[in-house]
Amino acid sequence: MPINEQIREKEVQVIADDGEKLGVMAIDEALDLAAERGLDLVLVAPNTKPVVCKLMNYGKYKFEQAKKEKESRKNQKTVEIKEIRVTPNIGDHDFNFKCKNARGFIEAGNKVKITVRFRGREMNNTHIGEAVLQKFIDELAEVATVDKKPFLEGKNMYIMLSKKI
Repeated sequence: MPINEQIREKEVQVIADDGEKLGVMAIDEALDLAAERGLDLVLVAPNTKPVVCKLMNYGKYKFEQAKKEKESRKNQKTVEIKEIRVTPNIGDHDFNFKCKNARGFIEAGNKVKITVRFRGREMNNTHIGEAVLQKFIDELAEVATVDKKPFLEGKNMYIMLSKKI
């Protein structure tokens, strides 16, 4: 935003810091008025004829903008996708351990992608991998909802789970 001497127009429409319209005046006159009030002349609407300038404390304005931006970034929650990889012939203990990890990730607010990786002849029995994924869905049903049903992509089959609302 151009301020004070950076404004290159001959005439400007001036708005006071309290929102009152002061009318159209020469740039020198507007700069004198701003200096008299101890404020800056800031160009707010460069595409209008005549351009619109506002009297304000520019340093305070920039500080408040930065403060608002910082506050909005603080309130954002980033959702991570955690991946858990298993094989179609996973053992019971391994399954329970992976299920416990998935539950922790989901309760922390992350999405979980559970991938079954098929190797060699296991590709002929994809229904076994689908059964493993269905077992995960059933086990985590009270804390998670299914975003993506079991989906085969190349040698991997996966599902996406997210926290229940």
